Amino acid sequence: MNQTLGGAAPEQSLPVAEISRAVRESGAWAGLLKNEMAKRIVGQERLVERLLIGLLTGGHILLEGLPGLAKTLAVKTLAAAVSASFRRIQFTPDMLPADIIGTEIYNPRDTSFVVKQGPIFASLILADEINRAPSKVQSALLEAMQERQVTIGENTFALPELFLVLATQNPIEQEGTYPLPEAQVDRFMLKVKVGYPSREEERRILDLLDYVDDKTVMPPILAPEEILAARKVVDSIYVDERIKDYIVDLICETREPTGPNAGMRGHIETGASPRATISLKAAARALAYLNGRGYVIPDDIKNCAPDVLRHRVRTSYEAEAEGISSEDIIRRLLETVPVP
Repeated sequence: MNQTLGGAAPEQSLPVAEISRAVRESGAWAGLLKNEMAKRIVGQERLVERLLIGLLTGGHILLEGLPGLAKTLAVKTLAAAVSASFRRIQFTPDMLPADIIGTEIYNPRDTSFVVKQGPIFASLILADEINRAPSKVQSALLEAMQERQVTIGENTFALPELFLVLATQNPIEQEGTYPLPEAQVDRFMLKVKVGYPSREEERRILDLLDYVDDKTVMPPILAPEEILAARKVVDSIYVDERIKDYIVDLICETREPTGPNAGMRGHIETGASPRATISLKAAARALAYLNGRGYVIPDDIKNCAPDVLRHRVRTSYEAEAEGISSEDIIRRLLETVPVP
């Protein structure tokens, strides 16, 4: 078991072996869940994997893609699989905060106010077209995402322990939309870009439509309590000191590029926050869990980094003028920052 960090288990084999055994025992559901979701969602394996990472870490996810790419279907299928309460909120420009968190209603019979809770009080929230809501609505959602609580009048209510916001937005249609505040964008652990399926996958979708539709019942596979128990196992997954240094090196390079990346300083307006550092480690641990490992390898970091960083690295006007995106910067950093 004394193999190198880049290829297999770290040197402290005994504790890592015990963690790996716990991962395999508690994570048997992951493969079954992926297979069941694949029966309804074709060609979006990365999307499904990212949804599971969010579930295992409690990290909110922003899904960006054109209409019709199974974003909503994937979230609804996941909610059915974990037997969790689910609410879909369609965001519109005329929404009010009360439409999400709820409000106080006056009861004339006993001259008192009664709190009516809104749809945010569920385990899985699908915030559809989130960028269509005005800033007041975004602020109300921000408290729920960060504090896991909601304030209605003078009362504060805790949200379910298993609470996850999965938001969608259309990347090309900007009419009638409101850009998300930077503070809220940073609250999303991952920003996942959902693309078109391949030709072969499109052909499979055409065949499945003969007998599968959105009303197909997804069998429950695990309970919310099992997800919460799995999170404790994920938190115990071993992260080597060199892996931690690699994470910090990547994040610091998004702020002050050095060495071969020094020329990118004029292309970066703001780099990733410390929340990105924490999110990258958590996402890598969840990915290791899904792969049946009790330890994180550099490939886990590289796999998760684009989704963790793409919405946190802001490019400058100079970069935009040269056609350089945050994706290009992140790709460059992953190619040049030394890997342990």
